[in-house]
Amino acid sequence: MTPDQVQDLFTQEDGSYVFARWGRPIVPIVFGVEDETLVTVKGALEAVVTLVGHQMAETDPELGANLMVFFLRDWDELAAVPDLDRLIPDLAPLLERLKSAQATQYRAFRFDDQGAIQAAFVFVRMGGAMAKLPAESIALAQAVQVMLLWGPQAFAETSPLAVLPENGATVLRPEIAAVLAASYDRMMPVAADDPSHALRLFARLRLEDVAG
Repeated sequence: MTPDQVQDLFTQEDGSYVFARWGRPIVPIVFGVEDETLVTVKGALEAVVTLVGHQMAETDPELGANLMVFFLRDWDELAAVPDLDRLIPDLAPLLERLKSAQATQYRAFRFDDQGAIQAAFVFVRMGGAMAKLPAESIALAQAVQVMLLWGPQAFAETSPLAVLPENGATVLRPEIAAVLAASYDRMMPVAADDPSHALRLFARLRLEDVAG
């Protein structure tokens, strides 16, 4: 990857650079799936958390669970979730926008005083092309996309995943895995809004290439 490509991953719609990673152990809770799929979702998250050297926990002292993942068939289902409007501001107009756009996924984040991710809410509508994907692919893609505050165009054209031709297995693209690992380097900040941060990430990608 080039420095510009790294920067593009965290460039927002207004052109600003915004980076954030989790600043605390992740405590997930998943709604709307059977036990078998629940194991798949949590397994994918654990794999990515292990990759970057972060941690998971049984409970968050402030929030209980700080990563909520909802699987649904229709966006209107969220309107019936108790107290969700307290967690997601302007829930009703958001649902209308998601329905109008025929969106299949949406993520919302909360941040702490240092700008690190404090909590995240993931919504996945299992319709259209999304419903045809294997559960493992959906789970891994969502795990990747919730680990960092990616820019809206980061995966608009290219999935963070790849399929191995030799056996058909779905894996994380090596360059995205490298960006994730570099982002969670202990020497890197939990949040940044200066594009020079992308150069620091790029330098760590190069170091990993040399080490490899």
